[in-house]
Amino acid sequence: MRSLPLPLALTARLAPVAVLATAGWALSSGPDTSPAAKDKTPPDNAERSASAPATEAATKTYAAAPAPCGSLATKTVASLVPGAKAAGKEIPSTDSAVRRTCSWNALKGYDYRWLDVSFEVMASDEAAQKSYKERIADRSGGGEVPGLGDGAYSVVNLTTEDKQQTREGTVLVRASNALVMITYNGSDFESKKAPSSDTVNKGAIKAAKEAVAALSNGQD
Repeated sequence: MRSLPLPLALTARLAPVAVLATAGWALSSGPDTSPAAKDKTPPDNAERSASAPATEAATKTYAAAPAPCGSLATKTVASLVPGAKAAGKEIPSTDSAVRRTCSWNALKGYDYRWLDVSFEVMASDEAAQKSYKERIADRSGGGEVPGLGDGAYSVVNLTTEDKQQTREGTVLVRASNALVMITYNGSDFESKKAPSSDTVNKGAIKAAKEAVAALSNGQD
């Protein structure tokens, strides 16, 4: 079977990933600028006060982003991205402790698939919740995914360029102080059509469930 060049729409798909990897997601946290408390603590409470910062740090559910390329089962990668290497490719990050992304993509016959799994660990549950709300506000037309994390949202969009359709699904999940984002898209170069919305949406949600489980397992 003769190989076909990727259309401009899919070739251009590589550029945003490189930008994402270089710039990273915006981390909405900053240094603690609160004034230091005056020394009015009785001597018998000094030890308890000194331990307060450690207790606060312990309440942070996720301290670092897990390895994204190991977040999905081999059979899941094979079913969602036929022909892709199971190991995937991690995208360089400006701060791998808090944000990491892995990509899988392959052209099998005339079918092309692309899958991204991204993790971002934020300073607090509140910061993650704020970022989650802002991001889903920018992606209208989707809906909630019940029973996934502390909140999950899924949306599917169809684009057409040079008569070639590409359908992309995005799932964003908040789990405590972490965000998990799945991007999954596909095209058929022979028919010029894209896979169905149901296929793309279910695939993205399946990957999201495994990624959230991997996030939790990393803390055990």
